[in-house]
Amino acid sequence: MTPVKSKTWELRLYVAGKTQKSITALANLQKYCEEHLKGQYVIEVIDLLEKPQLAEGDQIFAVPTLVRKVPEPIRKIIGDLSNEEKVLVGLNIRPHSSQ
Repeated sequence: MTPVKSKTWELRLYVAGKTQKSITALANLQKYCEEHLKGQYVIEVIDLLEKPQLAEGDQIFAVPTLVRKVPEPIRKIIGDLSNEEKVLVGLNIRPHSSQ
């Protein structure tokens, strides 16, 4: 039995159309993931204008909202994700030391 070294982070970003806030949130999320979770993440973008029924499952009340599905526990962050420290703390990602 081989030990599982890395887990895949499953992230869902809920947006409502291609607004500036939605575009900014996705760009910020991709940047943080590349810096801190390179090769260990999947981002699913859900546009609630196209699929409004999906908002209920994750109890989405505002957009953009980021939901971390895996690893558990589920965590949510609302907003354009421009504050990197807040996002990393909210997702419980430990930044790599710069040494």
